[in-house]
Amino acid sequence: MPRGRPPQRTRTQVVAAAVAVADAEGLDALTMRRLAAELDVGVMSLYTYVRDKGDLVDQMVDHVSSVDPEPGEPDLLSLVRRQRDLMLRHPWLPQALPNRRLTGENTLRSLELGLAALAPTGLPGPAKMEILALLTGFVAGYVTHELAQARAGLTDPERIREQVAQLQAAVAGGAYPHLARVLAENATAPPPTFDTIAQRMINGLLTG
Repeated sequence: MPRGRPPQRTRTQVVAAAVAVADAEGLDALTMRRLAAELDVGVMSLYTYVRDKGDLVDQMVDHVSSVDPEPGEPDLLSLVRRQRDLMLRHPWLPQALPNRRLTGENTLRSLELGLAALAPTGLPGPAKMEILALLTGFVAGYVTHELAQARAGLTDPERIREQVAQLQAAVAGGAYPHLARVLAENATAPPPTFDTIAQRMINGLLTG
């Protein structure tokens, strides 16, 4: 029998399917043809819902960016923690964020929360926007590094000890005195947590 016409999709279903593909296979694997196959529809039918892949990715970013404000006044550390959790759940986000048209409702709500957290600083609007962009860039870079280390197995304690031992051997001759001092300090100090580094970033941006 001839195949019947596929059921009508909604834009939300199309975007959710695209997110699922990117979550599982990465953003580079997401093409209009791949998405059409996932939805069992014709490729051209997708352009009923999105203008092009760029528009699709914009909507994907907004789709996953839904936030529920926490009780009390928003603060920047809570917001960057939330960003990190979001990027770890959707590892394609750091790659997707640059040059996006971030005007969706969820994205604007997230931006509003960030500006609310910065309201007590009295900084001018452009400075607030710059701080939020720099913090998002920091989180994206941190998560990208985390994911790369995990893929390479570099989070394993034995691999970390091996790397430190190699560096210590390299500085033993005295050619890198600054690095040697840092390694000596690191031998007794625990590695900084995400919260510690993020708070340093926030403090520097607010006092710089």
